[in-house]
Amino acid sequence: MDNPINILSTRPVDAILLQEAAEQNVWIECLSFIDTTVSINQNKKERIKALAETKNTIVFTSMNAAEAIIESLDGSKPSWDIYCMGGTTKTIIKDYFGADSIKGTGKDALSLAEGMITNGTQEAVFFCGNIRRDELPQLLKEHQIGLEEMVVYETIVTPHEITKTYDAILFFSPSAVDSFFSVNKIVDKTILFAIGDTTAKAIGNYSTNTIVKADTPEKDNLVKKAIDYFTKDFANYNL
Repeated sequence: MDNPINILSTRPVDAILLQEAAEQNVWIECLSFIDTTVSINQNKKERIKALAETKNTIVFTSMNAAEAIIESLDGSKPSWDIYCMGGTTKTIIKDYFGADSIKGTGKDALSLAEGMITNGTQEAVFFCGNIRRDELPQLLKEHQIGLEEMVVYETIVTPHEITKTYDAILFFSPSAVDSFFSVNKIVDKTILFAIGDTTAKAIGNYSTNTIVKADTPEKDNLVKKAIDYFTKDFANYNL
């Protein structure tokens, strides 16, 4: 491949992957379009402590929520039944709580809720962000499953105007999609990569460009998908 491929990632990428891409003449620039901050006050911390002392069903749909809760637990490991997204979120949960704690995973919030319904969940606690999506709470409510929600992190939109044309843009959340398109437009040939179905749907609200989804909801998987698209599957791309 003679011509370099230029990709914009809307969140940081591991240096090893950046090097792997560069060796194949794929150049990835990283620019975050959202930031997150933990939002757990004293009242929330006391509620989390109380929940940690009993058996509960817990739901995580993001790694940010998982990390915020783990930080607040101060080393204690409650006996929770946990439902979580796959990929990085699942890895974080598995490493801290143990694999046996995970009772179900999903590729998106909707499939996660469907799994909870199938398993006969009666009530659960949903640790989430301030702009969480509605699919999971709505579906659980429709099936009369009690859900306590607690916002444990906040998403801060940090849009940037881009001044160059990229061959591809990588999106890892609907929030990053909204942030990017709030100040940017793209050319028709730019390929848009999405971490999952929900992010792909968000992209579709702004663009009719080609959308390629990751095989699994993992950051590294999406990056590798993009690298492969322009190297192994280069016939797909018309320079």
